[in-house]
Amino acid sequence: MKRRIAWWAVAGAVVAAAWGAAAMSGRWTPTSSLWTLMEITCPTAIVRNHPLSIYVVLLANAATYALVGLGVESVRMARARHS
Repeated sequence: MKRRIAWWAVAGAVVAAAWGAAAMSGRWTPTSSLWTLMEITCPTAIVRNHPLSIYVVLLANAATYALVGLGVESVRMARARHS
């Protein structure tokens, strides 16, 4: 289970890095649907008016995904026990 949660955290860091790379490219103009998708997949995008270091964003997104992964994996294990 620890390995799965670690993979959730890695996925969160990769998602944040992908959004950061997209935002730093000069050709990216976000629409409202892209902002909504970014706010869902990268919760630190909600505070976009405040400057945050990319390292803080990566760490916060990895921690968020790890917490979500903990919940998902706990439910998955509980269902496996009852089956």
